This record gives sequence, C-alpha cells and structure tokens, in this order.
Amino acid sequence: MSSRHETGWDGIYHRNLPKSLPWELGKPREVLMRLVDSGRITPCETLDLCCGVGTNPSYLAEKGFNVTALDVSDGAVKHARDRMRDANVAMNLLVGSFLNLPFKTEKFGFIFDFGCFHHVEIEYRTVFIMDVKRVLKRKGTYFMVCFSSENGPAWNHFRKEQIEQLFKDYFDIKWIRPFSSLEGDNVTRHFYEVLMEKLATTTLSEYKPGA
Repeated sequence: MSSRHETGWDGIYHRNLPKSLPWELGKPREVLMRLVDSGRITPCETLDLCCGVGTNPSYLAEKGFNVTALDVSDGAVKHARDRMRDANVAMNLLVGSFLNLPFKTEKFGFIFDFGCFHHVEIEYRTVFIMDVKRVLKRKGTYFMVCFSSENGPAWNHFRKEQIEQLFKDYFDIKWIRPFSSLEGDNVTRHFYEVLMEKLATTTLSEYKPGA
C-alpha cells in the first residue's frame, strides 16, 4: 500500500523541488500584488487557500496581513514554513482540506485563491463556495483565480458565464477579468481573476451547526 506521500498533491510536493513545479514561480502572483497596491484590499484577517510553498501568503504577511494559509499537502506546508522563516514573517500554516474549512464562521476579511477552486470536483463546487462564504466576514472579499476556457476544453477550464452562474447567488461579483501568465514551464496559460464581495443575505443552510 502506498503512503500519502506517494500519491496526489502530497506526492507531487514530496517528489519534486518547488522550482520544478510550473505553478510555483518563486515570486508572488502579479494579480495579487496589483490588488494590494491598488488599496482595494487592506491588511486584515486573511486566508490563502491551497497555499502551495507559501510565496503568496508570505508576501501578504510582509504587507501586514494577518495570514492563515491552508494546503492539503504537508510537503507543501513544510516548504511554506521554510519560506516563512526565510522571509522573517509570521503566518498560521495548516494542513487540511478545502472542502471542510476548519474555521469559525465569519473569521476572515479576505480570502485569496489562486488555482484552488478550479481543482474542486464538479459535484463539490457548491459545497466549496458555500464554505468560503461562511468563513468570510460580512462584505468580506474573495479573490479567486481559475483556468480559462481559452486553454482549451476541460472540466476545470471556465467560461465567464459559468463563473457568473456559479457564484452570483453567494457573492457580489465586482469583476471577471481574463489574463495570461507565462508559467514556470515556459508555457503561457490563460486565467480569469474574479473579485467578489460576500452578499449580506444568508440562509441557515449555509452555516455549520456550532460554527
């Protein structure tokens, strides 16, 4: 029987150096830096979903955000701890699933998600979206980046209309903007950046008992 370090995301981060992974660029994502530089989001309780080796949450911590970062791979989180020490910043780093967020209701003012949502299996998308909304404070901001259908057809390559349909009942969508990025394997990939604000209306079914 194989160990969890040999399969899935954990296997990827245990078998490979971060610099060999196309999505680990060794620097913060430009879309995130632009958003912070714009002043649209300011330091607050922040969650980085699927944080990988911690480049983006380390940047946010350096900017004064109180950061919690979550990844399903303990290998990724180990790299993130090393990066945290190198950057001399403080973060709360956790190993856990994005489908059962281990946080109290309305804990975070800002959630950053680069490439997490587009790995959520189709049948769990609504569960994921509702849980993200649950842990956001009222009028909290969710900044999500996902694959675009410009990359070609795939189950997790989205059209703008799909994104609107999935999120419109839970969030006030401020913008959906296409962009392209030269990734670590020298392949240009196409994405959407989606800025959303939590809608004030909430149904009881969105909340976990005891949250």
